Amino acid sequence: MNFVTTPESVLQIALQAMERTPDPRLRSVMAALTRHLHAFAREVELTEDEFERALEFLVAIGQASGDKKNEVVLAADLLGVSTLVALLNNQDPQGESPAALLGPFWRANAPVCDCGESIARSETPGVPLEVAGTVRDAAGRPVADATIDVWQASPVGLYENQDPGQEDMNLRGRFQTDADGGFHFRSVRPAGYPVPTDGPCGELLRAQLRHPNRPAHLHFMVSKPGHKVLVTQVFADDDENLESDPVFGVTRRLIGRFEPQQGGQNATLQYDFVLEPGEMKFPRAPIP
Repeated sequence: MNFVTTPESVLQIALQAMERTPDPRLRSVMAALTRHLHAFAREVELTEDEFERALEFLVAIGQASGDKKNEVVLAADLLGVSTLVALLNNQDPQGESPAALLGPFWRANAPVCDCGESIARSETPGVPLEVAGTVRDAAGRPVADATIDVWQASPVGLYENQDPGQEDMNLRGRFQTDADGGFHFRSVRPAGYPVPTDGPCGELLRAQLRHPNRPAHLHFMVSKPGHKVLVTQVFADDDENLESDPVFGVTRRLIGRFEPQQGGQNATLQYDFVLEPGEMKFPRAPIP
C-alpha cells in the first residue's frame, strides 16, 4: 500500500479516485464539490453527530417529495442556491428580462388558452386581475407566437395541487403572443403564501427563526424557438415581504405595478418581457 488515509491525505486520495471520469464536466464539477465539502468539514470541525443529522436531513427531503411538492427543490430555494444559479446563468447583458427561480410548483402541459381568457377555472373568489404585456427580442422587435406559460397561487395562497377545493390546473394556462408580441389574460389577484413548512425544510426555517412567507407573485415562462426560455416571476409592488423573501427571489426589475381599479374592486398589471437569443430548452417539471 502506497498511501495511508489521514485527515490530511483523504481529500487527495478521493480526487485521484475520480480522475478516470470520462465526462470532463462531471470530473471537474465533482472534484470541485469534493474539495469544497472537505474544506467545509474542516472549517467548522464537523462533529459525527452533526454529520449524521445532515445525512438525516438529506434523506428526509427526499422522502418528503412526491406528487404534491418537491422538498429537494424547496431546500435549494431556501438556501439561496436556486436564485444564485438563475442569476449566474441569466446576466441579461443587453437588457433582457431578469430570470427568477422556477419554484417547486410548475406543472408542464398547462391548458392552452385563447388570448383574453381567464385562467380561473374553478370558483376562485378574489380581486379580478387583468394582465397584459408585450414580448420583444433584445433588439426591441416584437416576438410573435411566443408561448406565455403562467401559474400562480390563489387569493388564499394555495396552488391548485395543494388545494382539493380547486379544479385541476386552476390558475394555470398557456397563451400565444399576437403579431405585435402582445398578450393578455384574466385571473384573480394572487396572495402571498408560506412555503411548505410541514417537512424538514420547515424545521430548518424554524431553527433559523426565519418566516416562510413569500411575497405575492405571478410565475411566467416565456418561450419561442431561437430564444432562451425565460423563467421568471413578477411580484406585487405593495407586498410587505418584498425585502424578506425566504427564497431570495425578488429583484427590483421583477416588481410589477398591481394597479387598483374602481376603488380596489379589480386590478391590472402591465409587464413586458425581453428574450435572449439561444436554445429553447425547458426545465424539468418539479411535480407531474
